[in-house]
Formats: sequence, structure tokens, C-alpha cells
Amino acid sequence: MGVDERNARGGFPRKEGERADRREAGEGGGWAIAEEVEWHLRHVSALLKQKGRELLQETPLTPPQFIALQWLKEAGNLTIGELSAKMYLANSTVTDLVDRLERGGYVRRVRASHDRRVVRVELLEAGRTIIDEVIRRRQAYLAGLLRRFSPEEAEQLRRLLARLHAEMLREFESGRPVHRDD
Repeated sequence: MGVDERNARGGFPRKEGERADRREAGEGGGWAIAEEVEWHLRHVSALLKQKGRELLQETPLTPPQFIALQWLKEAGNLTIGELSAKMYLANSTVTDLVDRLERGGYVRRVRASHDRRVVRVELLEAGRTIIDEVIRRRQAYLAGLLRRFSPEEAEQLRRLLARLHAEMLREFESGRPVHRDD
């Protein structure tokens, strides 16, 4: 069964010669479900990101510039080092990226009043406007897809994704796994 068939049927195929569902093989812990959920989340995320990149083509921003602006919108003013850490990029790469955003009028560098050595990157109105528009259009795309669900299904999906997100955050913020498979 190909990926298209998997998507059409909503099933999760096994590779030729691979063991049947781990539950069928007597393994517990929801591994088969986790495998399928992980696959779907990864692919939904990739498709949503691809839609966002299509929308970005109508703007002067590159995907990394968009991501930087998103972080600034969500987290507030950040230093180059803080933004670099959030984006998993080298400081030099983010410095160049911020230079281009600053030339475009989307951000500005601001020295901290408490320590003039500290420079923060501030999102300007032009940056906020372009981020809001791309996100609004991406959300409109998602809303169109969710209209294919019943209101109850859409709400259940929202609730379950919020719960999964909360559980993952709880684990991440505690610095230790909530569940370990030893």
C-alpha cells in the first residue's frame, strides 16, 4: 500500500515482511498507536509548513526570516543569542538574517537601558503585519479543511492536540521524561 492509499484509507501500512502490529505481537504500551500518531503529526506538520511556504512566496520573506519574525512575535524582544538558540542556527547566521530584516523595515535593534552592551531585536509593525497576514491565511486554509469535519470532530481534535501539547510541555519543562521505556 502506498502513501496515497494510506492517506485515503487513514490506515498505517506495514512494510513487506515486517511484524504485524506490535499489539498483535503481544507488546504493550501503545507502540502501534504511537507509531501512527507520530507519522500523522509529522506529515500534517510538513504539509502545513509547505502551505505556509507557498503563502510566503507572495511576500519578500524567506522561510528562516519568517520563523525569526514568528519567534519575535511570540517571545518578545530577543538577543541574537536567544533567537539563535530558538532557531537552532549559528549566531552569525542569525546576525545576517536580522541585518536583512532590519534593512527591510521588519525589525530594529534596541540597546537595553539597564546594560548598553545588551542588544535586543524588536519586531516592528511591518514585521507584525506580514506575520499576522501569513498566519491568518494559513489558518484560513486549515479552517477550510476542518469544515470537512463535524463540529464535534473538530472540537475533539482541538482538545486532544491541546492535551498532547500540554503533556509534551510538562515533560520538556520538567527536564525529565514523564514516561520512559527502559
